[in-house]
Amino acid sequence: MSDKLAAYGTSFQIKIISALLSDKLYLQQISDIILPEFFESESNNWIVETILEYFKEYKSPPTIDVFKTKALAVSRDVMKLAIVDSLREVMKHMESDDLQYIKDETLRFCKNQCIKRAILDSADDLKRGDYDKIKVRIDGAMRAGEPVTEGYNYVESVEQRYQEATRDTIPTPWPVINEIAGGGFAKGELIIMVAGPGGGKSTALMNIGAQAVRKGKTVVHYTLELYENYISQRYDAIVTGIATQNLKYHVEEIKHELEKLPGKLIPQYYPTKTASCNTLRAHINKLIINGTKPDLIIVDYADLLKVSGKSKDAHHLELENIYEDLRGMAGEYEVPIFTASQAGRSGAETDIISGEQVAGAYAKIMIGDFVISLSRKVTDKISGTGRFFIIKNRFGPDGLTLPSKINMSNGQMQIFEETSVQGTSVKKTMDSGEEVLRKTLSQKFKEINGGSLG
Repeated sequence: MSDKLAAYGTSFQIKIISALLSDKLYLQQISDIILPEFFESESNNWIVETILEYFKEYKSPPTIDVFKTKALAVSRDVMKLAIVDSLREVMKHMESDDLQYIKDETLRFCKNQCIKRAILDSADDLKRGDYDKIKVRIDGAMRAGEPVTEGYNYVESVEQRYQEATRDTIPTPWPVINEIAGGGFAKGELIIMVAGPGGGKSTALMNIGAQAVRKGKTVVHYTLELYENYISQRYDAIVTGIATQNLKYHVEEIKHELEKLPGKLIPQYYPTKTASCNTLRAHINKLIINGTKPDLIIVDYADLLKVSGKSKDAHHLELENIYEDLRGMAGEYEVPIFTASQAGRSGAETDIISGEQVAGAYAKIMIGDFVISLSRKVTDKISGTGRFFIIKNRFGPDGLTLPSKINMSNGQMQIFEETSVQGTSVKKTMDSGEEVLRKTLSQKFKEINGGSLG
């Protein structure tokens, strides 16, 4: 592939300049990737350089009067005559019928040049084995020359932004969460589930994934702790309601239930701290190439990802970078991304886990669109209850505590509004948790001692 436009001929290059001068949006789109040295003649080189410099400063193509003034600074008479001749030809083609083809082909040529330069610039990174940096550079080259829009028209879009379809949401299994979040969660949004070790954050994420599959969505579930086989078994339990330890006795029933699901689940395991966001991107791109576009992505969980590229940042800054990258992916692939974060030690036995108790980096809360915590004290684990707390909500109210019933044998969770009949009942169960714990320990003691306390 040639590095210059000479192969296209002189007339083609003249029409490129005509396109640059006649189409402001096209000039804006291509201005960062078209270079004067691509052009064969010195006069065309000068004209393109003048166009780009003028556009950078004044945000519009130069006029003939501008060219006349700029040409006065050219010292060589021969060069001046060549510029005048070229501009005369350019003006003849300002309304040529094939300008759209010229623009498309020139854009393709310039994009290919960007990719070629990115590959050549990656030679040293390849020697160092810095593959993440290579991918970032290549991805940037692939996005070069993307169409430029003039932005959102605030005044003319009033009706559009109040239509129900404006925010196309995917609902969670819990009506109260859907109501609080405006129907569920939509493309470009990052949702963070916070809980302590063994607190149920992975189970909550799987409930969300299972509900999306029930709704006909394609869910990609990245797991950085548990193998795909185990994750799939836990999904089986949530979908069928069969306790995990009994699944092996109900294989045919499980197959029957899964065949009825309209959506698709793709579990993908990576060992802890071996996958970065770029690793996930590579996998998603492969799925898309093969015809599978995710509707929802789960990352269980973000704190176990490694930073893309080589980082010397402090741990909390690395975590912040990971969460920023995940939110970028949500916009890039136009999906909601759900992930989890570990709560600090102070949240282990508290009624609710607040933002200050999120481990590692409070900045994670600032990045997320919706942040919810799950607190399960010892008494909650015995009585099958828990407290969800809305830490942050870009779409509605926050600071709400929501009682829940949690069956960890089959992974199914229910969340209730605090003043509802079910919510009030669960709160009574939680309030009597200490008595439940005392009775349970007493019963265990009797069993150990053969039914006698003496």
